[in-house]
Parts: sequence; structure tokens; C-alpha cells
Amino acid sequence: MKTKIALVTGGSRGLGKDMALSLAGKGNDVVLTYLTQKDEAEKVVAEIRQKGQKSVAIQLDMSDLNSYDNFINEVSSSLKKIWNTGKFDFLVNNAGIGATIPIGEATEDQFDHLLNIHFKGVYFLTQKMLPMMYDGGVIINLSSGTTRFSFPGYSIYASMKGAIEILTKYLAKELGERRIRANVVAPGAIETDFNNAGLKNSPQRKAYIASQTPLGRVGQADDIGSVVAFLCSEDAKWINGQRIEVSGGINL
Repeated sequence: MKTKIALVTGGSRGLGKDMALSLAGKGNDVVLTYLTQKDEAEKVVAEIRQKGQKSVAIQLDMSDLNSYDNFINEVSSSLKKIWNTGKFDFLVNNAGIGATIPIGEATEDQFDHLLNIHFKGVYFLTQKMLPMMYDGGVIINLSSGTTRFSFPGYSIYASMKGAIEILTKYLAKELGERRIRANVVAPGAIETDFNNAGLKNSPQRKAYIASQTPLGRVGQADDIGSVVAFLCSEDAKWINGQRIEVSGGINL
């Protein structure tokens, strides 16, 4: 059986790291991207190799759409060099940043920056990657619990994630003839260094969120990666165009 290859953006830390490791744990090879933390990315690559899978880390700035062609050339070169192929199987659009910006204080520059990373960038990176994906592949886009419930300061971020959820339905519809499935994973509040480690650094906020969650705790990175790995597997072969919220049931 052919070993499948996943490309995980933002795979050097947090949720992306756990996604990369979870995919490797299921027998997949992984191409992961990083923005600035090359050393951390290489540590993830080393962990994946220790699991017996192949891996490589490539730099990608999601906010700079003009850099995408060079990135794709690097991915193509790595695929040929390491795997002797020009294609991969799974695209996980995970890379992102957090920003708590009240509507009254938001600037156009902040809006455009989040737009490029969380929606425009995902749209056009996916478009450019499609010719490199095997038929029968999988696209996983990351959204957020904040598209279902409102959290002050997240109007820009959540709006972009809402757009991602609609885009995913269209991907599922338009790529069906290639048997490419597209789904959304929407995490709730996760205790990582996302958004300046806002949850880690605020015991009061953490306690409040835990109190609003039936399972009585906030999320951890390893709550998410296993779901992504499942959706990329044959066990999820009939799940398509869906939003899977992984939030412990917060704000039911």
C-alpha cells in the first residue's frame, strides 16, 4: 500500500504540530510549514522520522501571496527528491494567527492582514495546490468555535473563519468529480501559545471557559490532531462538506 503524504501548514507548534504528529502516527508522511520557527519545525520533523515516517519542513508566509509560487516550487522539489513523486494526498490548512480586536478599534491594515492569512491565502494556496493533489485526496480547513458563538474581540477572525466554512462546502462540491473530500475542523478554546498564549496566561479566563464546557476543562492540542488524522483516513471516507466542531461542547 502506498504511503500517503500530508501537507500541514503551520506545523511547527501548537495544533499544527499535533496534527503532523497524529498523521504520522497513522502511517502518513508529512510536509509541514513554518513561518519563523525553523528550529521548532525541524524538531517536529525529527519526531516524525522517529515514528518511521518521512518528513520535511518548508518556510511559508501565508500573509505574502506573492511568495506562494516559490513555496510550491520548493514543495515540488521536495516531493521529487524525498518521495520520487510530484503529488501529495492531504492538504491541512492550519496556519493562522490570533488577534483580539474590538470592532471599534479595528483598522483596515489589521483586517487585511487577517484576511490574507485566514481566507484569501487559504483560497489561493488551495487553488495552486490542487494540481499537485492526488485524486481521492482530502482537504481539511481549520475554522473556530467562534463561528457558532460570539466572543468579544473576534469579529474579524471569526468572519474570516465563517468564510472558510462556506468555501469548504464549495470545495467539496466542485472537487467531487476528483473524489477529493473537503471538511472543516472547528476547535474551541485550546490551551496553546495561540494569540499570545491568551488562555495559558489568564487563569480567570481559563476557569470561565472550563465552566462553560460540559467536560469541565479547556481544550489541549492533542484533542485536535487525532480528529484531523481521522478525517484524512479511510474510516472517514463518507464524510464530506462537513463542519466538525471539536470544542468539548462549549456553550451548548
